[in-house]
Amino acid sequence: MAAVLLSYDRLGSRLTAVGANPIEYDQLGSRPSRLGDRKLAYDRLGSRLRAIGDLPIEYDRLGSRIKSVGEWQLKYDRAGSRMRAIGPYTIDYDHLGSRPRAVGPMTIDYDRLGSRPHQVVVHGQAATLDDAQLLAIFVVLFELERREQEDNRR
Repeated sequence: MAAVLLSYDRLGSRLTAVGANPIEYDQLGSRPSRLGDRKLAYDRLGSRLRAIGDLPIEYDRLGSRIKSVGEWQLKYDRAGSRMRAIGPYTIDYDHLGSRPRAVGPMTIDYDRLGSRPHQVVVHGQAATLDDAQLLAIFVVLFELERREQEDNRR
């Protein structure tokens, strides 16, 4: 079992690294532009993530939920509001159902206030995330943050 720390900027508002994988932001600092060595591409309006490196991201008919990342399909609960699986990894939530707690063999631990992911614990693995695990964790955390921003706008 190994812990991979999630790093944030000084204000604690932006995720800046997943373990040894830095996350860079665009010039305005509002959206991630790189995950490690993978460039993140957005649609023309800059609102939807369209690719992570060479992996295209497809959305559902309404364009609000990610349908696939590369060859991985995403599955949602019956209401369609919570991601239940990304590729080979199932996603489990806390008892209130609002925060993802596990993505496959990885557990997400939150800070003392319980509002921000603090670390990812990889069970039965080496001290770092492999490429597939990094991708899965990033997509789950990216979607979690996107949902929180939408909720704050309402």
